[in-house]
Amino acid sequence: MGMDRRCFLACLANASLLAAAPGAWAGSKQSVSGTPDLELELRASPDQVVIFPGKPTRVWRYQAKVLHGDKNAVASLPDSHLGPIIRVQRGQHVRVHFINALPQPSLVHWHGLIVPEAADGHPRYVIGPGQKYTYDFEVRNRAGTYWFHPHPHGHTGEQVYAGLAGLFIVHDDEEQALGLPNDAQDVALVLQDRRFDRDNQLLYLGSMMDRMMGFVGDTILVNGRPDYVLNAERRAYRLRLLNGSNSRIYKLAWQDGSPIMVIGTDGGLLERPVTRPYLTLAPAERVELWLDLSLLAAGERLRLLSLPFETASIGMMGGMGMMGGGTRGGSSFEVLSVQVGRGAAQPARPPAKLSAMAPARAEQAANHRSPRTVWTTMAPMRLGLNGRVFEMTEVADDEVVHLGTTEVWRLVNEASMGMMGGMPHPIHIHGVQFRILKRSVHPAAESAWLGISQGHVDEGWKDTVLLMPGERVDVLIRFDGYPGLFLYHCHNLEHEDMGMMRNYLVKA
Repeated sequence: MGMDRRCFLACLANASLLAAAPGAWAGSKQSVSGTPDLELELRASPDQVVIFPGKPTRVWRYQAKVLHGDKNAVASLPDSHLGPIIRVQRGQHVRVHFINALPQPSLVHWHGLIVPEAADGHPRYVIGPGQKYTYDFEVRNRAGTYWFHPHPHGHTGEQVYAGLAGLFIVHDDEEQALGLPNDAQDVALVLQDRRFDRDNQLLYLGSMMDRMMGFVGDTILVNGRPDYVLNAERRAYRLRLLNGSNSRIYKLAWQDGSPIMVIGTDGGLLERPVTRPYLTLAPAERVELWLDLSLLAAGERLRLLSLPFETASIGMMGGMGMMGGGTRGGSSFEVLSVQVGRGAAQPARPPAKLSAMAPARAEQAANHRSPRTVWTTMAPMRLGLNGRVFEMTEVADDEVVHLGTTEVWRLVNEASMGMMGGMPHPIHIHGVQFRILKRSVHPAAESAWLGISQGHVDEGWKDTVLLMPGERVDVLIRFDGYPGLFLYHCHNLEHEDMGMMRNYLVKA
């Protein structure tokens, strides 16, 4: 089918997806004028923090202050160098003046937000030390847990690892009418793994294997702290989890075997709560949990573990748990614990319905019979997408879409199955939220895939999806945001920095 005919048919695709899409907004425009509802200064700079007894650890961190608007819109993660947490309402006009006080060029990507290309954090907008860049956008996303981090080509992994990660939380009327846990019962938890030397300094990329497979640390931090304990009351909590690790995948489960109740994913609340025996959480993915601690005894401690799993059943490294079980031997480990207080129990149930969400059907896309296919590809010392690596402004003919169209993209991770153990790739697409239509796996990789597949939550809106070795995932995308040049890439940050990233062009 020729490009012109495909684009014409796509324009006629079922518009029901647009009506419920996270970015659906009347009167879309590229620029925002006038006085913003919230104006911030966001500074990235070196600092030192005490993480372990002894010498402080050198980190890089974001710090924000409100210049105009709600002074409570910015909060710190308690006792952490990560953050800040920025809270906004859907529909607000936000302006952020980013100041780069780092010794490297940097910029900010608003991960998961549907913003104009000039505000999205494309590496071509990088600024040098001492410079300033202003991000100006309307908040078009549904209520949900989003985040922000650097995105300079070749240095994203290094800068995120140093501590540059913050949360961007959106609220809206639909969410606020539900009466979900809030204030002290609405808890953000950023999961990361790190390595430290004897002087408490961060170690990064100690070998070529760290770069090729993705960096895996030997110490788990939650909100920048080791051995994290959440002191909680005997009532319901809303836990917002972000996998902020560079490459580690977590298989999260409560130590007592109780099911995990999920109320939201990358793009906000689900239609209704779902339960899982465990959660598979890839880098950059977010999940929101409902945790009712009134069911536990006073003084009890609940532990959240990451269980072992194999990344592939074939190849040189299959079964070693390189990105899975926490150590290279594949053992389970504790991520955090919840210490339950001794007060009276206050039972609560989540709403039976959380959000209005139209069903996702492949037929909504004009290309549903011949999806646009993105292959993860490998060559010696070279990871790519469809055999290509990142070039700053290059767009191939098959990387052009049209504003207002709906497509199915088929993401395929089969090229690596016989090499390096078959590597997982979390794929992130900028400028959109998408729906997952289906997953399938090559028979040779099925046993490893089955070890994590029950932990996916595919019912909601997503911006990042994990591709295990041998796996294919079809996603439904409505390009209803903004025209311009956007990115799609592996969110294993070492892979991204090596060039496993491409542009796609949204034409008006």
